[in-house]
Amino acid sequence: MALRIVLISIFLSGVCGFLPSRVPGFRYPMPFFGSMAEKVLENPKWPPEWPYSEMDFKRMDESDDKIFYESPRLCYHIDDAAVNALTAYYSKCFKEGEDVLDICSSWVSHFPKEWKGGRVAGLGMNEYELSQNPQLTEFAVKNLNEEPVFPYEDNSFDKLTCVVSVDYLNKPKEVFQEIGRVLRPGGECILSMSNRCFPTKAFQIWLQTNDLEHIFIAGSFFHYSGLFEPPSCDDISPNPGATDPMYIVKATKKSN
Repeated sequence: MALRIVLISIFLSGVCGFLPSRVPGFRYPMPFFGSMAEKVLENPKWPPEWPYSEMDFKRMDESDDKIFYESPRLCYHIDDAAVNALTAYYSKCFKEGEDVLDICSSWVSHFPKEWKGGRVAGLGMNEYELSQNPQLTEFAVKNLNEEPVFPYEDNSFDKLTCVVSVDYLNKPKEVFQEIGRVLRPGGECILSMSNRCFPTKAFQIWLQTNDLEHIFIAGSFFHYSGLFEPPSCDDISPNPGATDPMYIVKATKKSN
């Protein structure tokens, strides 16, 4: 585990200049980041093979996730400014009539209200939350940490979104294979990330790294799947240092 964190620090050293010692939950002051977040994936030095161990995806609370998500949480998990920034971002990249899958979905997907999608599916853990999401045309309840298989056919969606939840997926290698499977060629996966989480359910390496490294880690999931064009990052943080940061890590499914 420590070796892998050192390796990630080395890969990012050209971007960051230096990285502080690992402290669980440590976050850089936001002014340090600025546009640096967008540089993390410009020329990443990926290890030749999947660099993570099973321990990297262990969590403080390994009890059944169904228990944790049993009670509905009809609240935002990022502040209003970050929500608005994410919705504005979607409004620029969503096209009318597109089929979209929102994984780790809940009562709100933060999609633009004026956007008219085609098939808009939600895949999440709490049935009541999903039933309250007015933008979904359908939903399914699925624990991806128990069975990382999407209940959809190949090449079903134009876009796939995941809002501040990639850090809860303890089988990312399998999940990103599924993301690539259900996206159509040329389809795009959009991961949004901030610096909030339920620490007992986030996987270990996430808690021991900072926001810039989170971008690298999320980008690596696309890379090692072998199904995507090189990932990139957009920093859409609305008020750096004053409100929640918001980073987009995205990648397009290969056409061949």
